[in-house]
Amino acid sequence: MSYSGKTIILGVTGSIAAYKAADIASKLTQGGANVFAVMTAEAAKIVGPITLQTLSRNPVGVDLWKEGEGWQPGHIELADKADLFLVAPATANIIACFANGLAPDLLTSLYLATPAPVMIAPAMNGKMLAHPATQKNIAQLREWGCYFIEPQANGMLACGYEGAGKLAPVEEIVARVVSFFAGQK
Repeated sequence: MSYSGKTIILGVTGSIAAYKAADIASKLTQGGANVFAVMTAEAAKIVGPITLQTLSRNPVGVDLWKEGEGWQPGHIELADKADLFLVAPATANIIACFANGLAPDLLTSLYLATPAPVMIAPAMNGKMLAHPATQKNIAQLREWGCYFIEPQANGMLACGYEGAGKLAPVEEIVARVVSFFAGQK
């Protein structure tokens, strides 16, 4: 695989699609990537950190205040060694934090600290996705060079609505990572 040996931070947020992060972590790890999952507290209520830890074979970060024992804050160390910062799924909240430079948790602190390219796979209610604030935040992140893996244009959402906002299929997310490291972005 074109990403074998690469370090990928897999950000997981509080979308119901967080359970799909387990499959993403598994496939990337099986392809030879060194995956470090970082979850928001909300994501950890949906899928247990132990699941991602087992599938990635690496510790999972959830709490900014419970970092490693070294002298350097763990999020800075991890941010420095990342080859790609992938957030899948990304909620409207996390996209807003990124676009506005907010760092209230481990994941957002990592985002601000990493020089690695950022790839974002949104997943949210279609009305939230279409809201002008969310669209403005996405536009800002695109302007700063973030790559987006578009959510499905149509699908049954967890809220019971049908429409845009469903996380892109896991295979598509992994294919985008492969293309990124192959130089096709």
